[in-house]
Amino acid sequence: MVFWGVAVACVVAGVVVFAGGVVGGVADAAPTRTFASGESVTVPIDPASKAAVFIASDTLVTYQCSITGGAGQARLAKTAGTQTVTAGGTVWEQFLVINAPAKGDYQLTCANQEQATVRYGVGRDVLSSLGGIAGGLVPMVLISGAGLLIGIAGTIVVLVRRSGARKRLAVSG
Repeated sequence: MVFWGVAVACVVAGVVVFAGGVVGGVADAAPTRTFASGESVTVPIDPASKAAVFIASDTLVTYQCSITGGAGQARLAKTAGTQTVTAGGTVWEQFLVINAPAKGDYQLTCANQEQATVRYGVGRDVLSSLGGIAGGLVPMVLISGAGLLIGIAGTIVVLVRRSGARKRLAVSG
């Protein structure tokens, strides 16, 4: 039946929209600016974007980071729990959030004591990026639900019409 084809198409479209939200959420969290240990980078920080500092390392390291500049004194705070994101084959672990009082350019420096291959990066807080994932969930449910309702309603209409046609045939028969 055509109605169930529409329902299936709506479910597929809903899943595609949800997948786009998941991919967008992960892409938003991944570091957009990376740097090496001891390197100082200037990063534009907007308090609304909830910036975070990430680390990519194969070994456990002791780090020290500092932030200066901008329109006010920004602070670095440790991330509660472990939050990771994989982008471009690199596993990034969020370990700090940047609490900036105002939008501006800040200088961030991170260094580690150990002789290890370590990369640092600045991206969005993983938890705040989950909005893209949740934002994809609502359209998925709505689109899939609409398709399901179309399929059910179409089936009911067809069954009622067939029943009426059978009754008419039986009476005239």
